[in-house]
Amino acid sequence: MNQRIHTLPDHLINQIAAGEVVERPANALKELLENALDAGATRVDIALQQGGIKHIRLTDNGNGIAHEDLALALHRHATSKIRSLQDLENVSSMGFRGEGLASIAAISRLTLTSKTADAPHAMSVTAIDGVLHAPTAAAHGLGTTVEVADIYFNTPARRKFLKSDQTEWAHCLTAIERIALSRPDVAFYISHNQKTVHQLPAQTLLERIGAIVGNDFQDACLPVQGDNGLMHLSGFIGKPTYSKGKSDKQFVFVNGRFVRDKIVLHAVKQVYQDVLHVALTPAFVLNVNVPAHEVDVNVHPTKSEVRFRDSQSVHRLVFHALHQALSKTDARHTDSVSNAGEVLQQQVQKTAAAPTQNSLPWRDTSAFERHTSPAYNSQDHHPTRSQTPFQYASNTSSKPLSAHESRQALQTYATLYDKPLHPAAATQAHTSASTSTHTNHSHDLNMDLAVDDEVENPLGYALAQLLGIYILAQTADGLILVDMHAAHERVTYEKLKSQHESGNVATQALLIAQDFRASALEMATLNGFQNALQQWGLSLKAVAEHTIAIESVPALLAKSDVEKLSRNVLAELAQVGSSDTLQASQNHILATMACHGSVRAGRSLTLPEMNALLRDMEQTPRANQCNHGRPTWVKLKLNDLDALFLRGQ
Repeated sequence: MNQRIHTLPDHLINQIAAGEVVERPANALKELLENALDAGATRVDIALQQGGIKHIRLTDNGNGIAHEDLALALHRHATSKIRSLQDLENVSSMGFRGEGLASIAAISRLTLTSKTADAPHAMSVTAIDGVLHAPTAAAHGLGTTVEVADIYFNTPARRKFLKSDQTEWAHCLTAIERIALSRPDVAFYISHNQKTVHQLPAQTLLERIGAIVGNDFQDACLPVQGDNGLMHLSGFIGKPTYSKGKSDKQFVFVNGRFVRDKIVLHAVKQVYQDVLHVALTPAFVLNVNVPAHEVDVNVHPTKSEVRFRDSQSVHRLVFHALHQALSKTDARHTDSVSNAGEVLQQQVQKTAAAPTQNSLPWRDTSAFERHTSPAYNSQDHHPTRSQTPFQYASNTSSKPLSAHESRQALQTYATLYDKPLHPAAATQAHTSASTSTHTNHSHDLNMDLAVDDEVENPLGYALAQLLGIYILAQTADGLILVDMHAAHERVTYEKLKSQHESGNVATQALLIAQDFRASALEMATLNGFQNALQQWGLSLKAVAEHTIAIESVPALLAKSDVEKLSRNVLAELAQVGSSDTLQASQNHILATMACHGSVRAGRSLTLPEMNALLRDMEQTPRANQCNHGRPTWVKLKLNDLDALFLRGQ
């Protein structure tokens, strides 16, 4: 069949383009929002009906559109943002292609009304099914209003692919919230089906985060700042103990534009790898500002992806800034869990509301069998619990400290904190040991040692050990509970990492070099990163056109599958220009060593040993959480305890 080539009509071209640009109402709304921000708007009002399918109305107080340009704004590739290729390569505006309004007008009934500051009145133009009507005078304040009705009314084949009103509304709300997070200096007022959803005044980024991401993230986030002279990073990241199983609280903005960037996400993943369980994902709001000529935003129809000119610099900037922030997750800088008292009260209320067959409290009878029980997982530290009623019995194993032990404890405290002991302290401790119970003695001892020194010793002083699992410590304003094994595991792990990183990476040469057949991409990656691989302790050499020989590996990984390890490293380098496979593998071995070298549940510790662990925790980076992101300690303030016992109510 002989078919001649012909030019498509403009209206069909617009409808085809709309299929890429306006996949659903949320995409149309995003285009309109970006236009409003580019126009310098400080307030945006958004009203939707039926998830944006029936009607979208967006009003801004920006600069407006000149009367003579109003109709032209609805033509394809008509824009005020760029004029040349050089402008495109240095574009800093949100929109620049000039196809958003034209695409929306091709598949809906669109009305555009606008007024500039020097115009005597507003003008309005309407486009129905891509056909423009003559502009008419209208009543409108400074700025622009765009009304979009009946999306895809003229292309029923596309309209049937739209989801339910509620689903489309959820996508619209997501698009609004992303843009609102990128511009906290702009006020947004949103309604759906005549019901107000958001009223967001101009505010700080942290306040906007609380309104959109949630107050729980706002309370548990850490500030991040980074600068390498060319690029700047700012924002907030969630504590490892806050992180969730979903990725719906991950926001990356490049020059104010929400993007999904594998370079930034890889750097974040690398930072969190040894403080977060593999099944959990971190939460963060990050703003990366780079010179316009250093990033290409014209790589995706929806502008949701970018390409950096120097991706490795971006990766290093994000990694080092987040690494520095997470290294301060220790008792001296931040709480392990921000709302421990609130969580405890919620659990108590749930327990009180639940029907029980026995009013006696429950205890974990497997606590002392954690080492030998088949159900115990050394990584989880949480066995399958066997619940039996707890029968009260006096603790015959706990005895008051002797005078010698009291003096030893006091001397240990003095050595740890470099505090001179008052002569009366030892005398009182000796008297206390001979006349008081263990509980009273611990209380007096800690009072003598100035427990209220929160700045120097934020984890306070040990009072006792609970069931061989937890350490109880007192501060000036509350009670500290420490998971003994998890805390010591983190301390040991960080020490092992520091020792390993302090010198050159120890390598193990293979007796016989191991060859493997490599793809063209793996060969090219090796050629570009061979020197970097050798610095990491992995020596690879191209011995034939499609063959790589493994000559040496890091000593810690000598017994691993070296071919699989090498392939994983090369694949990661090819994809993002950086690899954490070697570091992650070595850290896994060090973490295992730390786990086996840490105190186990059920082991009895003396007060000096407990306090030494508390002091180590205060000096150890990332000590607020174990290797899997669980908290190593929590603090219950006095008012939290008062609330549990209804004191003052």
